[in-house]
Amino acid sequence: MSTDSKPSGESLHRGRVHAYVLAARPQTLTAALSPVIVGWAAASGLVNEFNLLPAVAALLGALLLQIAANFANDLSDYRRGADGPERLGPIRAAASGLLTEKQLFRAVIFIFILAMIPGIYLIVSAGWMVLVIGLSGIIAGITYVGGPWPYGYRGLGEVFVFIFFGVIAVAGTFFVQTGSINAEVVLLSVPVGLTVTAILVVNNVRDLVLDKAVGKRTLAVIFGSKVSRYVYLIMLLVAYLIPTLLPLFFANLSWWLLVVWVSFPLVVAPVRIVLRDEPGPTFNVALRSTARLHLVLGLLLSFGVYM
Repeated sequence: MSTDSKPSGESLHRGRVHAYVLAARPQTLTAALSPVIVGWAAASGLVNEFNLLPAVAALLGALLLQIAANFANDLSDYRRGADGPERLGPIRAAASGLLTEKQLFRAVIFIFILAMIPGIYLIVSAGWMVLVIGLSGIIAGITYVGGPWPYGYRGLGEVFVFIFFGVIAVAGTFFVQTGSINAEVVLLSVPVGLTVTAILVVNNVRDLVLDKAVGKRTLAVIFGSKVSRYVYLIMLLVAYLIPTLLPLFFANLSWWLLVVWVSFPLVVAPVRIVLRDEPGPTFNVALRSTARLHLVLGLLLSFGVYM
């Protein structure tokens, strides 16, 4: 009598759900959350405006676009051989066989369609500029490692992350609240952009050898490990320097911005790893620590702006 048994429909469903959650990379979603919160705080603190529905729609749109981009990156990196068995980071859904290419492609389309729901509301309430921002975000997310000219393979990934998950995310959230943009909110977006880009720098230093082998020319591949490690350090230092200097130049920004320094102890551990260790499991620790720093600094920056 055979003891073999087939997985039940329920267990297969749970496994499929887990695979989609894995592909969504929930640990990266702070990259979408932090800039929206800073945009909320800037609207409330600088011009005394906060509209709940646009605020929630901006958050939902940002999270859904981040998830769709993660699905697309999982699929595209698998197709290009960048997620091989030598990978040092967390497992990927396509490379590990948890999801097929067709399943991931359908997921990308489905999430992008979902993102259109809050997007349409924001277009109606805030104007055509939201359409431009939304479409550019979708195109940038898909072509990061996909399409005929994946710019993430040509040293432009960090530039994309800084612009879209820093400047545009913060300023765009501010815009849908207030209908305007000012110099203060653009400058406030820079620490957010720098810390989220620092997450990618850690990732690319960790994956430098494999990326180079498959022709993925990240900035770490172009400039080398040593330079990239110091770029990481400089990004974090400048992220603290900007809030420190802003009250000197803008009367409507208070010295409460100095509260960001409360999070500075969180810089020590990841910087030590990035500067001293060889790429390996400790870089995954540095990656998580940098993501946590990005969120905490964003929350403290939001508090300082609101006050």
